[in-house]
Amino acid sequence: MSMIEVQDLTKEFKVYRTKPGALGSLLSLFSGEHRRIRAVDGISFSVKKGECIGFIGPNGAGKSTTIKMLSGILHPSRGRVSVMGASPQHRRKYVAQNLGIVFGQRTQLWWDLPLRDSYEILRKMYRLEEKAYHRFLHRYHDLLSIGDFLETPVRKLSLGQRMRADLAAALIHDPPILFLDEPTIGLDVMAKESIRSFLREINREEKKTILLTTHDMDDIERLAARVVMINHGRIILDGCLETLRERIGLPSMIEVHYREVPRLARLDRVERVKAEGKNVTVHYDRNRISPPALLAELNRWGEPVDIRTKEPEIEEVIRRLYGEQADPRSKTAPAR
Repeated sequence: MSMIEVQDLTKEFKVYRTKPGALGSLLSLFSGEHRRIRAVDGISFSVKKGECIGFIGPNGAGKSTTIKMLSGILHPSRGRVSVMGASPQHRRKYVAQNLGIVFGQRTQLWWDLPLRDSYEILRKMYRLEEKAYHRFLHRYHDLLSIGDFLETPVRKLSLGQRMRADLAAALIHDPPILFLDEPTIGLDVMAKESIRSFLREINREEKKTILLTTHDMDDIERLAARVVMINHGRIILDGCLETLRERIGLPSMIEVHYREVPRLARLDRVERVKAEGKNVTVHYDRNRISPPALLAELNRWGEPVDIRTKEPEIEEVIRRLYGEQADPRSKTAPAR
């Protein structure tokens, strides 16, 4: 079952040209001269129930604009969006009941009120029954320990506490879909791991569908089974992390520690071999030679005592993919 369907989604913004100086600014108000910026350029994808997708791309790629169209905040210039079988633009209340949204740099909680009061307001907004509300408090105290700071004003919460409180607030009405925009930004290592563990649990145990935008590649590796990469408003890759690594062609690495100094021999189909005493490091492309075949060759050099493998770092994969993508869109001429 598809929870989200996006077909040929496009969003253009009209940007008026301004001329220098006070007089130029005044004249620009009446000239109407403008150009169109295409923030999202004909993207299509679908999200199944229970998927956790990393929606990634550099700043200005079109991620936030896409999320705003999926949630009904913006109307597309062209194309179609369906969330739980409904248009977010035409059935906003229905879609809002099925969505939880967390923006890492903004909060939906009331700044000067105790956290409990924010939840009470949200309970009435979503018309939760008393029993359902108490189940919510109990469950998310168990998962996120929100009960430890329910009486604390939101402005006095630490960043980690506030993020846990925001996550619980987004789930107070038990939506099947969760949009997360930089949920671990600014958090320390322990707080990040706490958030990731929670998200893994609700994704696996409750089958929550999660669309995650982040610049933290650890979030992607720990949470997302699938990655959709967008750049210059277009999807440039849609697949698993392994597909990402294969696409860019970065080498995998295997390290072997031998009992004795190995008897080196020629290795075909590998990129580089480095030998230091009893240690050998081999860089290789999985498309050219499989790990078992490579290990069989390395076993002929001596008796391995320890073997370690390492895949390309996801940060390097993403960095190379961003770097290889030139802006495919031509500049539009001024319009009136």
